[in-house]
Amino acid sequence: MSFSFNNNNNRLTPNAAPAQPAQPTASPNPNAATFGVAPDAPQPTQPIPPTQPTQPIPPTQPTQPIPPAQPAQPIPPTQPTQPLLADAATRRFADAYRRLVAEIEKAFVGQRELVVGTLVALFSGGHVLVESVPGLGKTLFAQALGRALGCRFGRVQFTPDLTPSDVVGALVFNAKEQEFTFRPGPIFTQILLADEINRSPAKTHAALLEATQEGAATIDGQTHPLPRPFFTIATQNPIESEGTYRLPEAQLDRFMFKLVADYPSAEEELKILVAHGKNVDLKTKLDAIEPVLAAEEILELTALVDGVYVAPQLFEYVAKIVRATRDFPRLAFGASPRAGLALVQGARVLAAFEGRGYATPDDVARLTLPTLRHRVVLSPEAEIEGRRVDDVLTALLRSIEVPRL
Repeated sequence: MSFSFNNNNNRLTPNAAPAQPAQPTASPNPNAATFGVAPDAPQPTQPIPPTQPTQPIPPTQPTQPIPPAQPAQPIPPTQPTQPLLADAATRRFADAYRRLVAEIEKAFVGQRELVVGTLVALFSGGHVLVESVPGLGKTLFAQALGRALGCRFGRVQFTPDLTPSDVVGALVFNAKEQEFTFRPGPIFTQILLADEINRSPAKTHAALLEATQEGAATIDGQTHPLPRPFFTIATQNPIESEGTYRLPEAQLDRFMFKLVADYPSAEEELKILVAHGKNVDLKTKLDAIEPVLAAEEILELTALVDGVYVAPQLFEYVAKIVRATRDFPRLAFGASPRAGLALVQGARVLAAFEGRGYATPDDVARLTLPTLRHRVVLSPEAEIEGRRVDDVLTALLRSIEVPRL
C-alpha cells in the first residue's frame, strides 16, 4: 500500500489499490453464462453428432379375418341354494295346526306347552316324555290328540310285572292249525300312551324304546313293522319313587322332548270345572272332536318339513347351545349331538306352524328347555343348592349371543 501527502489537511492518505482483472468463473455448461453475466469471450459450440440412419419400417402383417359371432348360449335358470317351503305349503301347515289345537281344546283345557310340544314332536318324527302329577288330564289329552289326528289310539298301563311280550306281542300256539301265530301287542297302534313308564322294569323300557326307535318289533327272529305314523307319549310321576324304576340317561335321550305339565291357572281351572263338572261320559266328549287330518296327510306334511330354510348362523347358534352344556357351571354332564338335531328339526316344524318358510332364533329358544332338560345332569353342588335344571338352562341360553339373520 502507498501513501500521498495532502496539502489541504497536512495528512498522509492511503492510495487505492489497483483494480485486479476479473477471473472468469468456470461454468458447468460452457454454452451458458454464470449467474446471468455474459462470458468475456464466446465459447466454442459443440459439434452436432451425425444423425443415425432410421430403421426400415417392417411391412405390416395381414390382418386375421374376424370369425363370425357365435350365437349366445341361453342362461340356465339359477337354482335356489336351499329348498324353501312354498307359501301354499306353509299356509296348509299353519291351517292344520290351528284346526288341531281348536279340536283338542274341545275336551282338553290349557297346558299350551304340552299341546305345542307334542305336535312339534309328532311332525318331527320324534316321541315325548310327559312329567306331571296325577290328575292333570294326560290320558284325556292323548285320546283327544288321536281323535283329532284321525289315528288309532292305544294305551299301556306300565306296572312292575309288565313284560316285553305284554307290550310288543308274542307267539301263540294255534291248536286248530297246529302252528304258532303272532299276536300283536298294544304297541301296534298309531298314537300310544305309555302311562307311568317308570313303574316297569328296565327290560320292558328297552323293548318299548327299541320298537319306537326302529319302527318295528322283532319276535322270534321275524320283524313286524309298526303302523305309520307311530307316536309315543310316555308319562311319569315325579312325586312318587316307591315301586318305580328310574329311566337311565341313555333311554331318556331317545325322547325328543321332555314336557312338564304344571297345575292350571285360576282361569283354566275354572274352565275345567265348567266343562267337566257334569257326569257326562268321556266318550261323548271325545265324539265331539272331528278328525282334522288322516294318517297319509300326517306323513305328507312331515315330509315337507325339510323344506323349511335354516340359515348357517342358526346352525352355529344351535351348536353353541349344545356345546355350552358340556362345560357350563352347575352341569355335570352335557347334551349329545342328538339334542342339536332335535333343536333344528323342531325349529323347522315350529316355523311351519306359524306359516313361515324359515326358522328363527326364537324358534330355537322356545324349544331349548324341552329338548335339553332330560339330556343334562346337574352337578352335586347345584343339587345341594336346590337349583332347578330349567333355571340353569335358562342362564346358559342367556349367556350365548343371539345371531342376526
